[in-house]
Amino acid sequence: TIKQIYNARNAYRSSIRGNNTEMQQLMGLLERDQYIHWHRLKDEYVVRDIFWSHPDAVKLTNVCNLVFLIDSTYKTNKYRLSLLDIVGVTPTGMTFSAAFAYLEGEHLSKDVWALERFRRLFLKRDALPRVIVTDRDLALMNAVKVVFPKSMNLLCQFHIDKNVKAKCKTLVGQKNALDYVMEAWESLVDCPFEQ
Repeated sequence: TIKQIYNARNAYRSSIRGNNTEMQQLMGLLERDQYIHWHRLKDEYVVRDIFWSHPDAVKLTNVCNLVFLIDSTYKTNKYRLSLLDIVGVTPTGMTFSAAFAYLEGEHLSKDVWALERFRRLFLKRDALPRVIVTDRDLALMNAVKVVFPKSMNLLCQFHIDKNVKAKCKTLVGQKNALDYVMEAWESLVDCPFEQ
């Protein structure tokens, strides 16, 4: 039955963790594998925010430091925390995971805290990101202005395209006309010349 499967799964997880809570297990693994990490407590024993980055990701972050994409997923996990995902871009256009943070809530102060931790990963203060790409999350955009004031904050083309399509759907009634408008939009966006 489902209950037996659930109980067996929990028993297996407990045998792996021992007497540790999930958070204690996570913190132990971060220490064991030498992740760079910070956390803040809600009260004496409850972690409310946690930021981490793999040592190899820190190296890549310092070598490929020009463009980063930052996005959050909201409350899609067991604890209903926001997951902030920071992705770097190499000179060849490949991407790598630079850092992650679980944040309690969607506030400017939380994003600022996480981005300040991200800033600490950079070994040279003059080698900070030149471009940071975000969706239109205003708290995140404001946090970028605070922590990386010299970086250019661009909006993600995927999110712009999604918004243009949604707006055009309401304005253009016929499917073939919408397809034509979207093709024209893509040609405009991909045009190599400004004029």
